[in-house]
Amino acid sequence: MKKRLTLTLNPELSKNLVKTKTDCLVLGVNDGGALNTFASDIDKATKGIIGKLRKRGEFEAKVGQTAYIATNDGTSAERIFLVGLGKSSKKLSAEDLDKISSAITSGLTAKKSSNGVVCLPDKKFESENSSLNALLQKLGTALESSTYTYDAKLNKKNKKVNYLKKVSVLLESTQNISKLRKSLKTGQCIGQGMNAAKDLANLPGNVCTPSYLASTSRTASRNYQNLSCKVFGEKEMKKMGMDCLLSVGNGSAQESKLISMNYQGGKKGQKPYAIVGKGITFDTGGISLKPPATMDEMKFDMCGAASVIATMQVVAELKLPINLIGVVASAENMPGSKATKPGDVVKTMSGKTVEILNTDAEGRLVLADALTYVERFNPVSVIDIATLTGAVIMALGYSTSGLMSNNDELAKKLLEAGEKASDRAWQLPLWDVYQKDLDSNFADIANIGGRAGTITAACFLSRFAEKYPWAHLDVAGTASLKGAAKGGSGRPVPLLSQYLIDIAG
Repeated sequence: MKKRLTLTLNPELSKNLVKTKTDCLVLGVNDGGALNTFASDIDKATKGIIGKLRKRGEFEAKVGQTAYIATNDGTSAERIFLVGLGKSSKKLSAEDLDKISSAITSGLTAKKSSNGVVCLPDKKFESENSSLNALLQKLGTALESSTYTYDAKLNKKNKKVNYLKKVSVLLESTQNISKLRKSLKTGQCIGQGMNAAKDLANLPGNVCTPSYLASTSRTASRNYQNLSCKVFGEKEMKKMGMDCLLSVGNGSAQESKLISMNYQGGKKGQKPYAIVGKGITFDTGGISLKPPATMDEMKFDMCGAASVIATMQVVAELKLPINLIGVVASAENMPGSKATKPGDVVKTMSGKTVEILNTDAEGRLVLADALTYVERFNPVSVIDIATLTGAVIMALGYSTSGLMSNNDELAKKLLEAGEKASDRAWQLPLWDVYQKDLDSNFADIANIGGRAGTITAACFLSRFAEKYPWAHLDVAGTASLKGAAKGGSGRPVPLLSQYLIDIAG
C-alpha cells in the first residue's frame, strides 16, 4: 500500500512550540477553565488572542468547534487553527471523537498546507486512555485518507495536487507513548487501505478488469511475507463446478476470475476468518440492461472486491495474529451473443440450481459460488461485501451500510466495529418469511423475488452460507460517492479492519 503522508507522534517539539516552523499549527482547546500548556504558550506569543476570542464568545471550544487566527505574529507558524475539545469533565463519545478528528483534518487541508503540527493536551484525556488512543487512530485514518488523489496516468498526468505531506502530533503526555504511536500507526494503515480501495474503484472498466484485480492481488501478496495469492481462471472454475459465477461473464470478452488470498498471521492450523468480495468490474445489467444515465458508475460494482484486497493488506501491514482468507469473485457483466438470458437455469458449485429471472441481479450469482468455495477452509466466520442492491439506498441512504447475518454474535461484533471506526452499518432482518419470495417453478431457487430487494438478496446468499457463521454487508450506498465528489469512498475498509483488529485483541 502506498503511504502518502509522513505522520509522527513527536513530544519533543512541544518544548519550543512558539518557534516551531510549520504551515499550519492546530491547537486543541478545552471549553472553560485555564488554557492548556500548548494553547497558553501560543496565547502569550500572540498577545492574548485566544483568550480574547473565548471572552467575546467567538470561540467557546465546544466539541469540534473551530476558529482561524488571522495573525501569526510572535510564532513561527504560518497559520494557527483552533479546535474545540469540549469541557474537561465531559467524557468524549465516538461521535465527539469524529467531530474532533474531522475538524483537525479540515484545518490542515483547508489552506493547502504541505505540513502541519497538531497539539493535543493530555489533561483532557488523562482519565480516558481509550479515548486518546481512539482519537489518534481516527486521526491517522482521516489524515491519510484526506491525502488521496486519483493520479493514475491514463493519458496525461492528473493535475490535482496532493498538498499535505507531513504532520507531527504533539502530546503533553504521561501515557505510554509506544501504545499511542501504535494507535496512530493503526489508523494510518487503515487510511492507506481506504486509499488502495479508492484507487481500484476509480479506475475505468477498460483498465480495471477481472485480470487486473488478479494481478493487483498477486502484486500485493508479494509485498508481505505472510500473504499469498492464487488465481483461478475459467477452465479451473469450470472444473470446480462454478457455472453460476461463470454465467455472469458469458457475454464478455474479459475472462472471469476467482482470486483467493491467504494471510497466515496466526498459529499453524488455526481456523481462519474469511472475507468475500463481489468484483463485477463493470455491470451493464447484461440482457436486463440498465438505464444509460448513470451507467458509468457501474465501474464501482467491484468495490466489495476492492475492500477485500485492501483489507488483506491492512491486516498484513499490521501483522495481526490471525489467519484470514480473502476471496474475490470477479466478472464483467455484458450483453454479448453468449450472455445469459432471463429464464436460463444454471447449476451452482453447491449443486443447487438457480433460475436467473434478471441478469442484473448478478452479484449474488458470483458470490454464491465464492461462498461455497470458502467452505474448504473451515472458516470461523465469513463476511461477504457487495454493492448488491439499489434497495439498500432506499432504506438507509448513502451514509449507512446494510447488514444481514445468520449469527447474532457476529452481527453484533460488526456493528460495534462500525461504530468504533465511524463506518456504520445497520442490521436488517433475515427472517424465513422472506425466503419464499425466491421460490421457482423451474429450479431450486430464483435469483430475484419480492419487494424487499435487499433482504431477499441476502436470503439468496444465505442458502450458500449454511455451514458457518456468516454476515452480508450491502455497501451499494456507501462504497462510492456521488455528485461533484464522485469516486470510491474506501468503505467499508475501516469497518472490516476494526472488526479484525478487535478479533486479534
